[in-house]
Amino acid sequence: MIAAPLVEMLGITKSFPGVVANDSVNLELRAGEVLALLGENGAGKSSLMNVLYGLYRPDAGLIKVAGREVSIRSPLAAIGLGIGFVAQHPLLVRRHTVAENIALGMRGSFWNPVPKVRSKIFELSKKYGLEVNPDAPVWSLSAGEQQRVDILKALARGAKVLILDEPTSVLTPQEAEELFKVLRRMKLEGEGVILITHKLDEVMAVADRITVLRKGKVVGSLETSQTNPTDLAALMIGRQLEPVRASAVQVGASVLRLENVSALSDRGVPAIENISLEVCAGEVLGVAGVAGNGQRELIEVITGLRGVTAGLVMLEQTNLTNVNARVAADAGVAHIPEDRLQMGVVGNLSVAENLALRGFETPVFSNGQFLEPAAFESFAQKAVAEYEIATPNTQTPVRLLSGGNIQKVIFARELSTNPKLIVAAHPTYGLDAGATAQMQRLLLERAAAGAAVLLVSEDLDEVLALSTRVAVLFDGRLMGVVKRDAATREGIGLLMAGRELVTV
Repeated sequence: MIAAPLVEMLGITKSFPGVVANDSVNLELRAGEVLALLGENGAGKSSLMNVLYGLYRPDAGLIKVAGREVSIRSPLAAIGLGIGFVAQHPLLVRRHTVAENIALGMRGSFWNPVPKVRSKIFELSKKYGLEVNPDAPVWSLSAGEQQRVDILKALARGAKVLILDEPTSVLTPQEAEELFKVLRRMKLEGEGVILITHKLDEVMAVADRITVLRKGKVVGSLETSQTNPTDLAALMIGRQLEPVRASAVQVGASVLRLENVSALSDRGVPAIENISLEVCAGEVLGVAGVAGNGQRELIEVITGLRGVTAGLVMLEQTNLTNVNARVAADAGVAHIPEDRLQMGVVGNLSVAENLALRGFETPVFSNGQFLEPAAFESFAQKAVAEYEIATPNTQTPVRLLSGGNIQKVIFARELSTNPKLIVAAHPTYGLDAGATAQMQRLLLERAAAGAAVLLVSEDLDEVLALSTRVAVLFDGRLMGVVKRDAATREGIGLLMAGRELVTV
């Protein structure tokens, strides 16, 4: 007798006002397999998994777990059915220990469950190769170790089905490979994994089967051995997509120069120490590193959002040390921020107003005394057409756009000033293959036109594909700067882990 699938989702439909997120979706997860769930931004992946984890109620369809029809009304119900969820960023209490975090919310021990949990951690760690110190405070752990804690938390609650949302986005290559080993052990134990990712090479490395969503519908369900990354990308976006890769560049004069720069974090402790860097016209300098190693503070120092405690920041011949963001912008610094919703746009303002944020005081939008609405509209119409921004109209509040289209608004605004330096922080984070390729091409085109680009990304493949040189940060220090032809995933990964010092 063939065992029933671990999970079956049959005819799942979920709608929101004006949008059908899932349209009669079927999905099956078998015991002992990794199922990759792929699709563009807005394809319906998150909505479907939110239905499975009890965060959303479906409008139609049914769910079976181990062959039995179930009603999943909450995450607690999902956990009770053996379904665990590991978010992109671990949901942990940083001040508590590993054991304390795993004990939170567990049933069965009214008084101090930590000793029992410690024993469970050792058991699961040995079984799955998830090595972690139960007594270590979470704040002291690397991103990869924190992710292990989140996985252990799900397994300790009896999860037989594990949903992983972009699990390698904050991991070094070595940590990602360790995660893949864990997933293979889980398969051997008969568990099932649903893997949501935009990294197609990882899908090919670890997934057994693939389900692809486009515009809320399943457009493909196939064995991994029967496909390749190029065909998967085409299936996701509905057309063939050429990979974006930097060509040979003619590097010009120095545009940005940092000399022995140090700065404090928001907590008042050293965040970056003694950083010296140079970015030249025509080049993309990639900055690699696991999240939280000084990237944010480095970006804020350059863009006028954070002061330095020592050192010098120069844009060509202009001293930008400890200036504010307006001075930096007027000097020729464009900023594509990491948090596009909180720092990149004003959500309740229209698309047209957000496109004009850099130029309210300029003759483009003002006659010297009053703003010119007609000028806003004309500029916005051109930007929408040039950057292919999908919006009902230019007066639509920007918060109602998809993540990819919000990013296009930011790019259109920041690049409209023909900046000397473009500081791009995680510019394709969470974007689908089509939007990612468009953003990457825009950066390369501006570099080819003579701008200097500082690219900060946790996607090592992106850094290696676009950069002329790669700088690596670890614990606020510059570990090395490596030329493109000498950069490898393994070598950069070692630097990201703070294990080697190389300067080329």
